[in-house]
Amino acid sequence: MAPDHNSRRLSLRALAVTAAVASAVGLAATSAAAAPPNPPPKSSKSFPGSVPSWAGSRTKTGNPLSNTTVEGEIYFSLPDVAGAKDTADAVSTPGTAAYGQYLKPADWISKYAPAQDTVDATVNWLKSQGLVIMGVPQSRLYVVFRGTVAQINQVFSTTEQNYSFGGQTLIGPATAPSLPADIAASVQSVSIDQGRLLTRPALASPTAGEASPSSPNASKPIQPPVTAPCSTSWGEKSITLPEAYGATSFPTYICGYTPKQLQGAYGVSEPGTVSTGAGAGQTVAIIDAYASPTIESDTNTWAAASGVPALAQGQYSQIVPDSRMFLDQALCAQPSGWQGEQTLDVQAVHGVAPGANILYVGGFNCGAGLDIAMSTILDGHLANIVSNSYGNVGEALSPDALQGEQNIHLQAAAEGIGLYFSSGDSGDEHAALGYASPDFPASSPYVTAVGGTSLAVGADDTYKFETGWGTARQRVVQDATGNLAYAGALPGPFRFGAGGGTSAVFVQPAYQSGVVPAALADGHRVSPDVASLADPYTGYRIGLSPITNDNVLKTGSFGFETYGGTSLASPLTAAQMAIAQAAGNKVIGFANPAIYGAAQGGAEHDVAPPADPVSVAFSSTVSGNTYLVGMDHDSSLATAHGYDDVTGVGSMTEAFAQQVAAAH
Repeated sequence: MAPDHNSRRLSLRALAVTAAVASAVGLAATSAAAAPPNPPPKSSKSFPGSVPSWAGSRTKTGNPLSNTTVEGEIYFSLPDVAGAKDTADAVSTPGTAAYGQYLKPADWISKYAPAQDTVDATVNWLKSQGLVIMGVPQSRLYVVFRGTVAQINQVFSTTEQNYSFGGQTLIGPATAPSLPADIAASVQSVSIDQGRLLTRPALASPTAGEASPSSPNASKPIQPPVTAPCSTSWGEKSITLPEAYGATSFPTYICGYTPKQLQGAYGVSEPGTVSTGAGAGQTVAIIDAYASPTIESDTNTWAAASGVPALAQGQYSQIVPDSRMFLDQALCAQPSGWQGEQTLDVQAVHGVAPGANILYVGGFNCGAGLDIAMSTILDGHLANIVSNSYGNVGEALSPDALQGEQNIHLQAAAEGIGLYFSSGDSGDEHAALGYASPDFPASSPYVTAVGGTSLAVGADDTYKFETGWGTARQRVVQDATGNLAYAGALPGPFRFGAGGGTSAVFVQPAYQSGVVPAALADGHRVSPDVASLADPYTGYRIGLSPITNDNVLKTGSFGFETYGGTSLASPLTAAQMAIAQAAGNKVIGFANPAIYGAAQGGAEHDVAPPADPVSVAFSSTVSGNTYLVGMDHDSSLATAHGYDDVTGVGSMTEAFAQQVAAAH
């Protein structure tokens, strides 16, 4: 149960958001008539860097309804951005005089935040234009507002259009938004598009996207089927399939690893045992959109079946909006789409670090609501480790918005708060974007990007090996003679894998110089930084009562599921960092400079290409199909000895986490 102080704080926020949303709804209901945009004031400034790359003539699909409500966000300029970066670097870099001399939130705000009067002036101006203010953090880094398309056009002297991007219809500006010169003087960027609402949880399941045999156009399973039963440890079971890579016998996929197995494999506990107090005295914060109504009861039921203690009184707390205030649900993939993410995050942390406290902060949507959730933690310094298992589609936000988001990361680093972000589950994103791109926020230089691996754990809970997480699979079928065969060439189509690659926006940070190959970096930030288990075919078992009605958050019967994705890798890494902090009585903060410095010590698992191809057999309970699943096939990304853009410097072990902490 959440502590009372969280409940009181939540109630006050809920009332404020309720009023804001009610106002926004009222405005939408009375603003149906379209109006041409106002011409920019004679003394105005336009923000061409606030137009997202996807808002172009080739993707334009028409005009949105004028009374459609759109979320907006204005990011304020830091008066001394160079000084803020210098401070973030100095307190995070081993060997500097300021290393570990973190600032308190009030001190950072006093030194680097925009001035209160300039922020107040912008907020008052937005209100005067009829827009509804949804939130301004104590750090004053941004203001979130909502208005109708007609209002946005008028206020920002632009024309909102519908665009096709990422399989969705999104609203965005056709021309650069403008602000009056006196307001614009303190503004870094204006976000009045729906690109942020494509933020998705980075979790993957073995059967994701499959259709049952009865669905139209679904591929039919072979008859009679060949079935691959799941294994509880690597190689426990195997089946015979057509010859591939010189073999005909293949291990089967993992049913779902348990906390005991992961603790043993990554060195948290002695193999065969569970450390029930690992991480005691630490708090890991988790941010996602919305909130599961059954998270505590689900986690305690799962814990009882998984060999770890139930959550102690007050060990789990949350700051979440009232469910009536969940906004933009259709674009954000609904509360049910985020429930598995929250459950995976919480149960991954509790499974690896059962002694750590967990603070969950939920956003009211998957856009600016996540920013407000992050600022709630940073402005109150509610934790010094934050796991974030979500990301955008590449870096396809407006260039200025990317810089505005980075200001939030600068605040975290200066305060000694480590932000861990999933690197993504779609490899290089070429399929979605038409070009290779790492996912943001993982590509920010001031966060720790966590990539993914496929993990083999032995029957004795010992680490056997890891490959980079990149899944290609080929279906097993019957040929014309009735014999088993593969439906096409091996390894088959790319399915999913860890995100990563070279940023097109951020220059190479000093900590990557000399470690990341120059040919890969080309002077830019490369992600990820580290990695952990992410492959759902060697995934993690969780338990939840699934939401069956998103309107009233009705849930069904409790059951177990197996998930992976870099959504799993991020909280696993955050949990190991919490254990290292507890063991050393130290605060690691923004870990990247220490991670790259410690990477030469060999305590991490360097994930290199396997000497022989690694595959598992998998049978889907949804489609009935059986596949040969090939590992270490991650789009255009590739593992290598040393640093690579699938696993970073290597996979996280507890010994490596403690080596990072020892830099203090």
